Amino acid sequence: MTLARTAWIGTLGLFTLMTGGVITWGGKQPEETSAGEYRVLAPITHGNLTIFPVVSDRRHDTRMFITLDEGLRSGEVVVSEAGQVQGLVRRRPLPPRHDGAQVNRLVLVNNSDKPLLLLAGEIVTGGKQDRVVGKDRIVPGNSDPVDLSVFCVEPGRWTGTSAQFGGNFSGNGKSAYVTQMAQPSVRAGAMADKNQQKVWSEVNRSVADMAAAVPAPVGGTTSYARVMGNDEVKKKVDAVAAPMERSYESVIKQLRNQNAVGVVVAIDGEIVWADIFASTPLLEKYWPKLVRSYATESITRRGRKGSADIKTAQAFLDDFSGNRQVVETEPGIFRHTEIVGSGFHAFELASLLPKTGFAVHISKMSE
Repeated sequence: MTLARTAWIGTLGLFTLMTGGVITWGGKQPEETSAGEYRVLAPITHGNLTIFPVVSDRRHDTRMFITLDEGLRSGEVVVSEAGQVQGLVRRRPLPPRHDGAQVNRLVLVNNSDKPLLLLAGEIVTGGKQDRVVGKDRIVPGNSDPVDLSVFCVEPGRWTGTSAQFGGNFSGNGKSAYVTQMAQPSVRAGAMADKNQQKVWSEVNRSVADMAAAVPAPVGGTTSYARVMGNDEVKKKVDAVAAPMERSYESVIKQLRNQNAVGVVVAIDGEIVWADIFASTPLLEKYWPKLVRSYATESITRRGRKGSADIKTAQAFLDDFSGNRQVVETEPGIFRHTEIVGSGFHAFELASLLPKTGFAVHISKMSE
């Protein structure tokens, strides 16, 4: 399946809406009246954030992949500034590197036996600046150092805080070592615009809007990650994200047999984003930080009002007819496809590893 050739046809799912609060699933299985690969179900809404669950007719085994969070937590994935790789690789010697640190370049080593799935929008903190990954990719197991395309999300700092990059311990009593996922407007600056100034502009706007939305000061730092990790900001985001996370986790469990694989996201009734994965377990791994990114966007976004419903959400998924397509391939590992269409950007990461050949992650943004 490739985006350029795919037509997605959907049907309605059945949910029970509780106006003004958390949406709970009505318990009835969605109707199976379509042969389409992806189907949009009725929405979950909290405040101005609406999430349409997406299910798929196809099932893929994604157990071979590890996430960036899993790799950082185990210590088998190492991210560093360019020029600092030699001392960080644990398993085999490398030729010396003489190039120095650069704003839009990091180096990653995957010492795991499993391939690493890296998503655009994941933020790694540390080094001379916090960075956001600019493009989805797969890094094979036991890899040589890989140059990453990244963008700074901490304007104003160029001094080292630590030799390695990592993340933060998550809240809610969990002890997993996790990275943040940038909100959709920041992800768009990196993925679609591919422009450092655009990323900085979105970071500055988001930080200012979040500062205006919380009761306590959040200044004193240019770091997007640190601002979003501020206690008052966390409370604000949690007020939206926590009930949405619980509701959709419940939906995922009940729809496991229906293969829930992603979401279409609307804010103030306007469709803004979609994230689709190859399997329910893969979606579950990313869901906690994805929902927080959507919640952050719902707090800081300034846009027009819309009236998104299942029909418009399904139409958003169905339309991949673009006027420009860019394909990047690393033979035997992955194929990354970008499609630019009327009012949207879409991206597909397909695995070319043995026994795969399927789309691991699809993202689409409105413009």
